[in-house]
Amino acid sequence: MTDADLEDLLSRSPVLFHMAEAGSWPSIRDKGLLSTSALVDLYGITGVARDRIEAERRPGPVVLDHPAQGRVVIRDNAPLNIRKLGRALPPDLPVEDWLRLLNGRVFFWLSRDRLGRLLGARLYREAAHDVLEVDAASLVAAHRARIELSPINSGVTDPFPAPRGPDTFRRIADYPYAEWQRKRGRNGEAAVELVVPGGVPDIADHIRRVVPMRGDREEGTLWERVASGRAGG
Repeated sequence: MTDADLEDLLSRSPVLFHMAEAGSWPSIRDKGLLSTSALVDLYGITGVARDRIEAERRPGPVVLDHPAQGRVVIRDNAPLNIRKLGRALPPDLPVEDWLRLLNGRVFFWLSRDRLGRLLGARLYREAAHDVLEVDAASLVAAHRARIELSPINSGVTDPFPAPRGPDTFRRIADYPYAEWQRKRGRNGEAAVELVVPGGVPDIADHIRRVVPMRGDREEGTLWERVASGRAGG
């Protein structure tokens, strides 16, 4: 990806979106937006309990509680169909390793349309969520060397399991942006996900708004950046 490609991407996607569990914003503000693996590290989860979180499908959210760290909720990954996922991976990549790879990253949508599809999915449309709206240029300026891009929704297998593997995620410098533009057309999605391994400890510095949502309905504003500083909590 060239600098011109990156400029084009940021002009098309000035705001990134992350859907978090309802009530997660105070913890995210204080701890940063951490990957699942970073959270289980922080909470000292080991052995079988850790494998169930990192290397298996989570049909529901997982609550972690610690007297010093407080309470956090790890989201489910229910949209994954393990059987279909196995068919989408190369033969030398076990499903468990792919799940660990996903759990080592945090994910942002590059379009509000993608966010809307997730919020409107049958599994989530009646649930409440904290949606982070992130300034894309600010995040890229701070974390460009670590950021990766994906041309697919790496966390779903329906309606069909797009092929995927370790090279699904490419650093900005290595991402074939122009190639995906040619394949999908000028108005298509040359990238679908923006991904940060480990997480974004300073995520609060890059957020524009935090919005509680249920389906496609905004239910107020939890926090909003204003020109003179921060407001709303």
